[in-house]
Amino acid sequence: MASDKRNRNATSRRTYLKLAGAIAASSAIVGSASANKSEYDDQYGTVIDVTEVGADDSGDESITPVLEEYADDDTLLYFPSGRYYMDKQFRFTGFKNFGMVGDDAEIVPANYHTFDDEGDGNHRLFRMGVDYDPGTDLRIEGFTIDQTADETGIRVIEAEITDGLIVRDIEIIGRHDSGTFGPARFVITDSDGEGIVERFEAPDGADWTGETPGDSLWRGPTGILCNDYNKGTMTFRDCILGSFPDNGLYAANGSGSIQIEGGRFQNSMGANVRLGGNRSYIKDATIIVDQQDPHGIGQRGLRMEQGNVLVARNVDFQTNVRESPSIWVTNGAEYCYIVDSTVTVRTDEPTAAISIRSSGGQTRIKHTQVKHESGGGPAIKIKEGDQPVYLQDVTVTGEAPTNGSRSAIHNDRDGCEFRSVNVNHGGGKGRRALTNFGNDVLVYEGDYVSEDHPIEDGGEGTWFEGVSARSRRGDVGLLLKDEAKDIYVKKSHLENGIDDRSSDGYDGWGNEF
Repeated sequence: MASDKRNRNATSRRTYLKLAGAIAASSAIVGSASANKSEYDDQYGTVIDVTEVGADDSGDESITPVLEEYADDDTLLYFPSGRYYMDKQFRFTGFKNFGMVGDDAEIVPANYHTFDDEGDGNHRLFRMGVDYDPGTDLRIEGFTIDQTADETGIRVIEAEITDGLIVRDIEIIGRHDSGTFGPARFVITDSDGEGIVERFEAPDGADWTGETPGDSLWRGPTGILCNDYNKGTMTFRDCILGSFPDNGLYAANGSGSIQIEGGRFQNSMGANVRLGGNRSYIKDATIIVDQQDPHGIGQRGLRMEQGNVLVARNVDFQTNVRESPSIWVTNGAEYCYIVDSTVTVRTDEPTAAISIRSSGGQTRIKHTQVKHESGGGPAIKIKEGDQPVYLQDVTVTGEAPTNGSRSAIHNDRDGCEFRSVNVNHGGGKGRRALTNFGNDVLVYEGDYVSEDHPIEDGGEGTWFEGVSARSRRGDVGLLLKDEAKDIYVKKSHLENGIDDRSSDGYDGWGNEF
């Protein structure tokens, strides 16, 4: 019977992970953050109230020895309301169906100097599974981690699990100020395995490593790490991370799939979210950069890298810090999609809203609004690269002077397409809407308005069709540079005509000037 029960438990965990988007399903299977011990009787062979077996709930004595004694397969450790002190990590590996659930339970870490790191220099509360001996079916939920005392910042959970990871309702109070690894690391080791981290909150961020007693990290901690060793599907839902020196949510470089749903990511260095893996996405989330780091480091909103089919959908990007692009598509990012999103940049210095780097692959931006109010630079910068970039139904508005770039959209890549793109961008003399130096580029429909000539082209084989262009200063609608060649202009409305400086002249018909 015990074996049958374990099988049923494993099935219920996988079912939850597959249906976690449905509120009814998640409540029925995992209960709530304020749970009763009896709610888990049908999911574990043994349910233990830790206070009934010797765990101190007053915060005076370490509970690690109790956890080590009673942890077992098919076992849940239940923490009733109270404060639980820990001065040594709880390590449990190779388990099957193990959980810890708190009901208004607080974990209080020891000070960095008194925490027993077992000689390896790593401070953790819960180390659940390791790469050579991972666990299966792990649940941790319903804990507040009190790090408000000086130098008590610590990695709360490090988990390497084959399948069936559930972490929910973890709230970290206080700044991570000890210089140890960041709050969490999650890895699914099986390519068919799944895990979910839901409502993991560390809004207070962490200190720069040089300002901490640990002082052993580069820059400082990352909020949540899920990178190279992740092979399965990891979902991060409604998580909140703020102000970490070395990335907020680092979910790239692994071969698995990352699914980020909802949440807020704010003011982390490097990038607030690094998204990679295969068929990964971030949706319905908010990414904010509104506080300049004292060390002057750029803070990218979303960094897409090392992955295949990466999607940002319905994400609200807000940036008020210089040299901090909201979206950065870079090394190894193939088939990227930015859809139904809003990107707002307001800075005094030149700052791009979206930057497609030379190492970034094919990218599609669709149904997205870009509001660019900066001290210069392009709203969308597309650098030379091997794969084209496609814009469809994209709106760019705002003002920026000609500092760093003259155009709202600047393209240096071949084969790109701009369909139904509408640009209304100002900022003084010299400001343009679109500059293209790529070859075999299509500009189809759309409305381009700027101060000087709104469209400038220096490519070969550019096709303009159904385009409207207007200069507020009365300049020509389209400037063809000396480098331009084999240009075709069809059924377009270009106020004040075309300034053709190309070597072979342009071809076309049905245009209005």
